[in-house]
Parts: sequence; C-alpha cells; structure tokens
Amino acid sequence: MANKTFDKDTILDLVVNMVPLAIILFFVVAFAVVNPFGVESLPSGLQFALLIVPFVALAILTYLSGKAIAGAEQSGTVYPPGAATVPGVEPLHEEESELEESTAEDAAAVEGETA
Repeated sequence: MANKTFDKDTILDLVVNMVPLAIILFFVVAFAVVNPFGVESLPSGLQFALLIVPFVALAILTYLSGKAIAGAEQSGTVYPPGAATVPGVEPLHEEESELEESTAEDAAAVEGETA
C-alpha cells in the first residue's frame, strides 16, 4: 500500500470521529465569541472544561485509531469491504509473510522451468 500513515481509506474510516471534533470545536468558538451565559470564573471554566477535555480525548483516540487502522492494513490481509467472511473472495493485499512465501515459490517454479 502507500507509505503515508493516513491514506485516503484511513481518513474515510476516521471521519466518524472527525465530525464530533468539528462540532465540539464549533461550540468552543461560539461560547468564546458570543458568551450567552455571562462571564463568571466557575461556570465558564466548567463549561469550557466540559468541551475541551472530551475534544482532547477524542483527538488522541482518533490519532491512535488511525495508527492502528493503518498498521492493520499494512501488516495483515486486506479484503474488500464487507467481504472478509464471504467464501471464495480474493484478498486485496496479503500479509508480508504469505507474500514472501508465494514469491519464493514462484521464483523456484520459474527456475525449474528454465533449467
């Protein structure tokens, strides 16, 4: 696959987490600019903490999920979406160890034909 950690398919998988991040960011900016509840240290601090803490946690979770998805796609056998358990479906990408074995077998077969 690609050398990039976050390729197009990984980004599409992570959109599920990016939508809530955008919504939370919108409310942080809206409450900072409009400030409909007035300025008091305790309520405003709690209000922003209840928005910023989940935003940071979800951002970290999204990054780690992206790394895990990209790592699984690069190291494991990849099937078409929804076809991993369907009998007879050929994988899109095979594991590196299976790929090396099949390449070695193919090379031995070619050498046997030419000799």
